[in-house]
Amino acid sequence: MKALKYDTFQGPLSIQNVPSPDPNDNGVVIKVTATGLCRSDWHGWMGHDPDITLPHVPGHELAGIIEAAGKSVNDFKIGDRVTVPFVCGCGTCGECQSGNHQVCDYQFQPGFTHWGSFAEYVAIDYADTNLVKLPEEITDVTAATLGCRFITSFRAVVAQGKVSEDQYVAIHGCGGVGLSAIMIAKALGAKVIAVDIKEKSLDLAKDLGADILINAAQTTNLIEHVRSESHGGTHVSIDALGSTETCFNSISSLRKRGKHIQVGLMAGDHQNAKIPMAKILSDELEIIGSHGMQAHKYPEMLAMIKNGKLHPEKLIERTISLKDVITELPNMNQFQNKGVLVVNSF
Repeated sequence: MKALKYDTFQGPLSIQNVPSPDPNDNGVVIKVTATGLCRSDWHGWMGHDPDITLPHVPGHELAGIIEAAGKSVNDFKIGDRVTVPFVCGCGTCGECQSGNHQVCDYQFQPGFTHWGSFAEYVAIDYADTNLVKLPEEITDVTAATLGCRFITSFRAVVAQGKVSEDQYVAIHGCGGVGLSAIMIAKALGAKVIAVDIKEKSLDLAKDLGADILINAAQTTNLIEHVRSESHGGTHVSIDALGSTETCFNSISSLRKRGKHIQVGLMAGDHQNAKIPMAKILSDELEIIGSHGMQAHKYPEMLAMIKNGKLHPEKLIERTISLKDVITELPNMNQFQNKGVLVVNSF
């Protein structure tokens, strides 16, 4: 099969012919029809993820059709259209038994712990635990936007943040994760504040429902500006970028008993961010991580897409070919795209 592969971190990317995968007894092989290009793929290529073993095939946001299934797979069959969350669970550890597959003790992640979806075929283990059947109303290209950024934002806003109507919610960073969070928070009736340093990203944030736009690069005191716009601080604030600055600003702009949700990956020098612990203590703030979403939690999100409350397809800037990833992936950290890129040509 054709696959995009790299042999060294930060090294050349190339399309190569590699062996097609076979399914484990509990797994399937999916013929990839669409797969998103995500900044997490850039982190992996940079060498920020210790779980990657070289040589490597990235890609983790995917949709496709089951091509082969292991003998122990009961709930899915060849020909099913499916997607999968980027964090996959084993189904049997304590965390999975509690329903929290997104923090499985033995989790695997296509495109990180295993070869991923920048290929014609990808293997997924524990299929009955991790696969999600796609409704006819959702296209493959739209489904490929869900598996990382959108589901992570959905769980961050709905399950972790418990956002409700008329709350003030700030989103720091209007990339794929942030724009998804804006759309979801707005669908729940929140008053959404979008923070970014690029006007074109803020323009898209407005199109997706943001009520208040703040250009951090043009604001003298961002924290006070957010607190003023939210009449004393936000109820929920999300760092959708993942940096020491956005994390600190997000926490500092909360009102008393507010919630900070960390969604953006904190890699490299940002891993141990400085946070305002005195304010966290005095104002009884909550600091919450959000890491993907379980496959069994997809139905609520899919229902909101089917009934028109959510429109993840609006996040798509353009579709590209697998060959285009060779040039697009290394540039992900330049934030040149205001929306999501999806590979649908292999």
